[in-house]
Amino acid sequence: MNRVLAHTGARFPIVQAPMGWIARSQLAGAVSRAGGLGIIETSSGETANCQREIQTMLDSGLPFGVNLPIRFLKDEAMLRYVCESGIRFVTTSAGSPAKFMEPLKAAGIVVYHAVPTLDAAMKCVEAGVDGLVVEGAEGGGFKNPEEVSTLVLLQAIREKTDIPMIAAGGIVDGRGMAAAFALGAEAIQMGTRFVASLESPVHANYKQAIIDAAATGTYMLNTKSSPCIRALKADFTAKIHEAGLMGPDAFTGIQEVYFGGNMNAAPALAGQSAGLIHGVKSVASIIEDTVAEFHAIAKRMGGLSQSF
Repeated sequence: MNRVLAHTGARFPIVQAPMGWIARSQLAGAVSRAGGLGIIETSSGETANCQREIQTMLDSGLPFGVNLPIRFLKDEAMLRYVCESGIRFVTTSAGSPAKFMEPLKAAGIVVYHAVPTLDAAMKCVEAGVDGLVVEGAEGGGFKNPEEVSTLVLLQAIREKTDIPMIAAGGIVDGRGMAAAFALGAEAIQMGTRFVASLESPVHANYKQAIIDAAATGTYMLNTKSSPCIRALKADFTAKIHEAGLMGPDAFTGIQEVYFGGNMNAAPALAGQSAGLIHGVKSVASIIEDTVAEFHAIAKRMGGLSQSF
């Protein structure tokens, strides 16, 4: 039995990452309709708008989840809303989930916490989470400056605990999914791949920048301060990389990147997996192709295991 599917109600163990402003009902609904698990973001801080997006998903009757980025929540309004709305699955991130566990569990909600290190994973297990989103350094967005790849992190955590894991970072297809499952994951999370989808609300320039990027097409920025992020190489991010530090106003123009297509208005967050993405596809095609490729690889690996 796949424990992530049991926890989420999704048909396929493919989760959409909770990107700020991007992970709303247009994209999340497409992912859930295609059999994956759409996630609604709350990191934008737009409490009322996010609540409306959550209600849209609730009205759809589709399985979905909500992300609660602990450090970025202005108050407990979103936590209270989530606990009272009938949501069944939540991912938490950016901080310790300990203080959120009691209200979330009292509401009957399954909780997975996003972790970038083994130490963080074990603290979350002690806190009583139901599962982990294991985020390797390959992924885009906010990162731990002490880089540990998804490949290593999955193994390190599985060595210490049998908790369900969703693998995140560097995965765009069935090859990545098969590798993650071989290392103990029971689902994958994809962000950059879904940003470059037909249903993604971002500007065509952003999608094209992902397609044009090489595997070396991102920077890890602000590694000696906070927040540390991974973003696409551009004139804007090259200056930050050269300076070694990122100013507090770096994200002021982030919506101009997402929806205006100005790739030098702010850091355009993306993972190293951008180098594996070669075109804009529908969410349904992304999920169907990933599942088909995963099953083909699993069948081939089963045959190989009989050869020695």
